Amino acid sequence: MRASIVVLPGDGIGPEVASAGVAVLRQVAERFGHEFTFAEHAIGGDAIDRFGDPLPVQTREALLAADAILLGAVGGPKWSDPNATVRPEQGLLAMRKLLGVFANVRPLKLHPRTAALSPLKPERTKGVDLVFIRELTGGIYFGAKTRSETDATDECRYTVEEIERVVRHAFELARTRKKKVTSVDKANVLETSRLWRSVATRVAADYPDVELEHQLVDSMAMHLLTRPADYDVIVTENMFGDILTDEASVLAGSLGLSPSASIGGPGAGVYEPIHGSAPDIAGQSLANPLGTILSAAMLLRHSLGLPDEAAVVEAAVDHVLEHGNLTRDLGGNATTHAVTRAVLDACNAKAEAA
Repeated sequence: MRASIVVLPGDGIGPEVASAGVAVLRQVAERFGHEFTFAEHAIGGDAIDRFGDPLPVQTREALLAADAILLGAVGGPKWSDPNATVRPEQGLLAMRKLLGVFANVRPLKLHPRTAALSPLKPERTKGVDLVFIRELTGGIYFGAKTRSETDATDECRYTVEEIERVVRHAFELARTRKKKVTSVDKANVLETSRLWRSVATRVAADYPDVELEHQLVDSMAMHLLTRPADYDVIVTENMFGDILTDEASVLAGSLGLSPSASIGGPGAGVYEPIHGSAPDIAGQSLANPLGTILSAAMLLRHSLGLPDEAAVVEAAVDHVLEHGNLTRDLGGNATTHAVTRAVLDACNAKAEAA
């Protein structure tokens, strides 16, 4: 198949890990007879420095024409002034709105090699295999905002349509897994959460084969640390999902292992590791590329419809985790380039065996 992929390297270690993802996608194309074209564009702090806009017009145009988007990382201390009128994160929010990607998918499955790096006891992390579905284009991040010298407001607003589409996405995914959905809200306090719970309950009636449970966000934060293996698909609103997914990511032992996909809209899907830009190690080949490489596998599966190719990449990452010399965050001393090369070699071997 032919596909046009936009690459947004971004800031800090973003260019290094994005390069690793592109290298794997190029090899997949070569091994399986596909034709992928890649075009780099600016986003975030890099775009502010070069164009004065965290999502320049030329980037917007490229995103709308792409089949899939691979993102590195955005932000850093250079642009961290909270009072600044232009910030890197504005580029992410604008991109999500532009593409209409309303579901952020973050899988979390612990590998035996890295389980010991988790801050939780092994008996708590055994068998953890869950997926977060975070609503991405509504809620408090996109609501009306006011600020004066004496007060400030941030409106949290959700419509039935916004809730229903992301909840249905969670139920459809659960049908392919362990058939359990946990809907997270704050229905004991917030009207938006009461609406969320009522819509989730109504949608559940269309999926009698899938179990639905409701959890308040504060108790969910506790349960993620005390019994994470009890969960399958967790769906929640934008801000709650932002916080809970970062909490859950530490279960794997390193932020560098976790991929994500932002999908569901009329535009191309966006695939990125969940870690930040880590400017303190940028340019030193110390960054862990595996989260980005696994994001590239999600790109193959969700946007390009290539599940067999995605499975080869995921198997290659498993092989490297089991046998490879890993980056510093995983207790090794391998460089970004060396780990990427190891994944490429493993991809070759897995492709030949397929």
